[in-house]
Amino acid sequence: MGAFVLVAEDDVRQAEILRRYLEADGHRAMVVHDGRAALDEVRARRPELVVLDVMMPKLDGLDVCRILREESDVPVLMLTARSSEDDLVLGLELGADDYLTKPYSPRELMARVRTLLRRTQRAPNPAGVIRAGRLAVDPHRHEVTVAGVRVECTPDEFAILAAMAGQPDRVFTRGQLLEHTSGLDRESMERAIDVHVMNLRRKIEENPRRPAQLLTVYGIGYKLTGGAS
Repeated sequence: MGAFVLVAEDDVRQAEILRRYLEADGHRAMVVHDGRAALDEVRARRPELVVLDVMMPKLDGLDVCRILREESDVPVLMLTARSSEDDLVLGLELGADDYLTKPYSPRELMARVRTLLRRTQRAPNPAGVIRAGRLAVDPHRHEVTVAGVRVECTPDEFAILAAMAGQPDRVFTRGQLLEHTSGLDRESMERAIDVHVMNLRRKIEENPRRPAQLLTVYGIGYKLTGGAS
């Protein structure tokens, strides 16, 4: 069954192309052309995915993404004409789940949409809640708590945390963690793992600058300790 996808794109022609591709793939699609309308529709209609252009009138996509992350864990795929790595990292720091640079192939965009939706609609893990010290990851409810307090995670953050919590004290390389995210461009996206880890530390660590549970293993990657922090 298809998903409900909101497309926020100020280029009317491009937005119509995206809508047609989404509907041909079995999804329901709604199009808006400015950032304020995007926020209004996400709040009112609760889409399952947002395709969000960066350069939009009234409120740009980066601001929309930042506000959405304060209110929702809806997956966000950002579109941008900016191609620098710094712009990519900024979008991820604000909570985007994937990032596609213009010009892009609509088929490539659809591949990313499918990947994001598969991950967010994945069947529950029958093993139940995964615990690692103060941290609990509930795959069934797609919920993370720290010492009993719920924290909001993006789909990629949740996927990374669930993978690490399921194998506490195992060292994961960036490439291995990348396999759990929606990123398809391996060369440009490995740095995205560092951004996701930084964001996760802000959410699960008492002192993100001196992490006690989500640790860096220098020269290799990261691990999540199984003991209490």
